[in-house]
Amino acid sequence: MTTTRSLHLVAFVVSFLLAACQVPPSSSPGAESSPPIGESDIGGVVTSASGPEAGVWVIAETTDLPTKFARVVVTDDRGRYLVPDLPKANYLVWVRGYGLVDSAKTQAAPGKILDLKAVVAPNAAAAAQYYPAIYWYTLMKIPPASDFGGATDIPKNISQANWLRQMNNVDCIGCHQLGQQSTRTIPAQFGSGRDAWMRRIQSGQSGEMMTTRIAGQFGGVPYKYFGDWTDRIAKGELPKVQPPRPQGVERNIVVTSWEWSTDKHYLHDLIASDRRNPTVNAYGPVYGSPEYSTDNMPILDPKTNKVTFFKMPVRDPGTPESLGPGHAAAIKPLQPSAYWGEEKIWDTKANNHNAMFDKKGRVWIAATVRGMDNAAFCRKGSDHPSAKVFPLDRSPRQVAVLDPKTMKYSFVDTCFGTHHPQFGYDANDTLWFSGTGPVAGWVNTKTFDETGDAARSQGWSPFILDTNGNGRRDDYVEPNQAVDPAKDKRIVPGSGPYAVMPHPTDGSIWYTVGVFAGSAGFLRFDPATGLSEVFNVPSNGYGIRGGDIDKNGVAWGSASNGSLVSFDRRKCKGLLSGPTATGNHCPEGWTFYRYPGPGFEGFETSAEASYYTWVDQHNTFGLGENIPMSTANLNDGFVALKDGKMIMIRIPYPMGFYAKGFDGRIDDPNAGWKGRGLWSTNGDRTPWLMEGGKGSKPRAVHIQLRPDPLAR
Repeated sequence: MTTTRSLHLVAFVVSFLLAACQVPPSSSPGAESSPPIGESDIGGVVTSASGPEAGVWVIAETTDLPTKFARVVVTDDRGRYLVPDLPKANYLVWVRGYGLVDSAKTQAAPGKILDLKAVVAPNAAAAAQYYPAIYWYTLMKIPPASDFGGATDIPKNISQANWLRQMNNVDCIGCHQLGQQSTRTIPAQFGSGRDAWMRRIQSGQSGEMMTTRIAGQFGGVPYKYFGDWTDRIAKGELPKVQPPRPQGVERNIVVTSWEWSTDKHYLHDLIASDRRNPTVNAYGPVYGSPEYSTDNMPILDPKTNKVTFFKMPVRDPGTPESLGPGHAAAIKPLQPSAYWGEEKIWDTKANNHNAMFDKKGRVWIAATVRGMDNAAFCRKGSDHPSAKVFPLDRSPRQVAVLDPKTMKYSFVDTCFGTHHPQFGYDANDTLWFSGTGPVAGWVNTKTFDETGDAARSQGWSPFILDTNGNGRRDDYVEPNQAVDPAKDKRIVPGSGPYAVMPHPTDGSIWYTVGVFAGSAGFLRFDPATGLSEVFNVPSNGYGIRGGDIDKNGVAWGSASNGSLVSFDRRKCKGLLSGPTATGNHCPEGWTFYRYPGPGFEGFETSAEASYYTWVDQHNTFGLGENIPMSTANLNDGFVALKDGKMIMIRIPYPMGFYAKGFDGRIDDPNAGWKGRGLWSTNGDRTPWLMEGGKGSKPRAVHIQLRPDPLAR
């Protein structure tokens, strides 16, 4: 009797879990008629044994084109689908969805009706293999508050907030997705538990840096939590919640992807247009940023589906290889990789981190052009105006510019470091940078075009708070000195500026700061006065990563508590200068919007590890102007905030999609949804960890929003 009841209970639980991922059929199987299609479309109806399947993906992929190409759409509420505007080729088409397992791949060609049979997952374990990483990652246990403060082997200086910040969008999870199949399981040769994770972290060229972060900063304690996590999964533990299928406008999304780069090299980011003028480079190539992996910049022509490469040079032949700011690439991995053994697969010198189009269609790049030591004009004793105020001795990355018309690559040697470039809205087309350390740094591109003189074209300034409140920059005390009400105060904003955000109207420059160390928040620099303001994230936000600004001057960022966060300076009630305006003086300016997805047990926040936030100022996607959007790094895609609600933009294939940024472009403002779209790339440092395993290549993606799921 007891056994029979137990079996019935198990069957009920499995049926309930599977039902939670599905939408009840609207009619009997085969009752729906296929949608009308054109000669370049594939369309039909998706049904399973349960009837029409709503909110599932249909994937069409081909290798007949110059590079592997795929287009993905979502079924409507009656199970109908339409994959539009496919290049002429033979395609493999299949169905993927929550509550299902992948259907058999069917060969098809454009212009054909193709009804598809979805396959309901036989059990909860099979269904869970298709869940986004966050649903597995939140099985990780977080130490209770009582374990911090020196009570256990966790270093005394590490708080629970520090721990959560590192687990949400810094450290390991800031470089690649955690929770997808390849990270929630352990290579057989590594064993299990804590020791297996110690071995795993040492693998490959980043092994030394990863080990330093975990073993150094955290005393090695996270190893046992990672080990416990993967051991429990190996024993059969499954996610406690299931992802919902796409609903509403989420079913109108069309995703096109192209393989680019190689199976050994990753892409940090790409650029498609000018942020200020998104019709620049209409229908043109997109340019990749390979960061620490290679000097070969991939260039995708979406019209021809071809990928070419441009080898980025450096000015000085003796420039060392790079594996991070100030870090040389390892000659030999600390421990062999489970995928590449002891092979050294990364060898960049140019270190192209990010790029930005200007209005002339040129690509400006945060790239290394020489070694760390700065030129004489940057240093003490120089007559350069900025060096007289604040001399700089070293910079790990400088600037280059590529003219796609001629493929001329020019060097702009900067005294400050560079990271994410963004153009301002001034007449000089000033290019601003993050990654500048203790200063704001910029290049006057108009002057550079006129003179070709890098020294004359650049400037930098320390960050000075107006703590005496007189509205101008005066003598100041240093960061390690107490506030003096009679003077101003220089600050070094934690780990320095991380994201840079020129204000569209008032000329100020905003940054996210304190991402890796120090107080996290937004910093405002006014080029007109040389003064700065800093606004710290409230303590419940833990930290911040990438950010952007909207047309109204509201700053948006990816907070470390699984939220999209905004800061509106206009809401500040108190003084913005003076001895108390040092970071915590405007709590009323902050608003938090919870990201989708579950949280760690015991926490109400989402565990979403968003890397970057970007604002669609010009309606390049189709949700409207001024829409803040974030990378949803554990949810396989992106998320947008519209009318106070989160909209998921999932990239379901290949599983494990992880972006570090994105861009919008309007190819034709009169072409409706077909003339608009977002561009991004899989930015995971380890493309071999996504679906497909070793041999998988990064993919560029174009994301478009139709008016309905069957629009052509």
